[in-house]
Amino acid sequence: MQYKSDPYRWVILICVFPILAVTQIFWLTFSAISPEAVSYYHTSSLGIAFLSMSYMIVYILLTIPASLLADRKGLRASFILGAAVTAVFGLLRGFCAGNFALVVIAQMGMAIAQPFLVNPITKLAAVWFPVDERATVSGVASIAGYFGIIIAMLATPTLYHAFYMAGMLRIFGYISVGAALIVFVFLKEKPKVPAGPRGNVDDQFSFRDVPKLKKNRNFMRLLIIVFIVLGIFNALLTCISDILGPRGINVDQSGIIGGVIIVAGLFGAIIIPLLSDKLRKRRIFITVSVIMSLLGMLGISFLNNFTVLIIFAVILGFFLMGAGPLIFQYGTEIAYPVPEGTSYGLLMGSGQISGIAFIILLYVLRSSNGMMTVPLALLMVLMSFSLVISLRIQESLLIQNGKDKNKTTVNKDVRTAVEND
Repeated sequence: MQYKSDPYRWVILICVFPILAVTQIFWLTFSAISPEAVSYYHTSSLGIAFLSMSYMIVYILLTIPASLLADRKGLRASFILGAAVTAVFGLLRGFCAGNFALVVIAQMGMAIAQPFLVNPITKLAAVWFPVDERATVSGVASIAGYFGIIIAMLATPTLYHAFYMAGMLRIFGYISVGAALIVFVFLKEKPKVPAGPRGNVDDQFSFRDVPKLKKNRNFMRLLIIVFIVLGIFNALLTCISDILGPRGINVDQSGIIGGVIIVAGLFGAIIIPLLSDKLRKRRIFITVSVIMSLLGMLGISFLNNFTVLIIFAVILGFFLMGAGPLIFQYGTEIAYPVPEGTSYGLLMGSGQISGIAFIILLYVLRSSNGMMTVPLALLMVLMSFSLVISLRIQESLLIQNGKDKNKTTVNKDVRTAVEND
């Protein structure tokens, strides 16, 4: 079969960028202004945190159905559904901003839309892009998500002070409509001529493969690390203003600190995997990233000087976020020959579950004056435990030998390592 790269593929990638960013904006809308939202809605901090937690809960429940829809009904069907639901509930949240119950319903609706927008990215890459450009698609999609988080952290406090709660939420609602319309108009199902072989990029999560990974001790150690580290990341971003507020950091400063974490993470997500690939090592970068993340978390958890907090935010973001792509890539390598969909799904799902648990922990164990010293200390103990576990993981045989041996030999080496572990 002959393949041809359609120039329209770049239009496809550009048209999904805004709606991917919007999903992350909606996820963390209230995180940077939690104290104000608590006062506005006359509810608890945990009630406001639930607005962000809903995304984690719904993702766990709907990630498999969302992937199946994209696989069976097509790329456009999944994106159209996700974009339409995002726009409808984005408007609902804006125009019913004064009613907390309706805001919760709207937030749940937007959370339902998220997996229908995020999960089809690998399918979009496989359908529209040649093999040597598919990693670029995943990278651009990740940048869209980071861009949305930065907007949520930096723009939300400013918009809130300028337009108050209802005005701010309406602005975000209008943006979601614009992003959805771009998808409706420009997204096409597939090019006339295939861009390249589909390969295994459509592999989805399969419960039949889970028992194989349970026997893989190296993967199970990584699963523990991701459970702790990704859960802490989700919890910190969700609760950033409530973590820093009692120490005299206002919502604008909290938003800046959260934005710095993400921007530093963008640089880390480029530099750390690049160095890992160049040196053909995974383990040392994972261990160093956990150590430095622990240092960054120490500052974010206990210091109260804004300038110093910015420095620790850079450290935390660069290593905690920056190691994310490397950790997930390492997971697929040590899980081989189990398909990526299963290994990635287990790792990502574990981080969503722990994120929910850690958020609840932060609010349940905080002191009467709002300080979260005790639960943050517990999270640091867990992070220290993940560091110990990281010292026991083994190097990836695929990254060490993948370019020197054929797949059969590498596969044999992997199986031997698993059996001897």
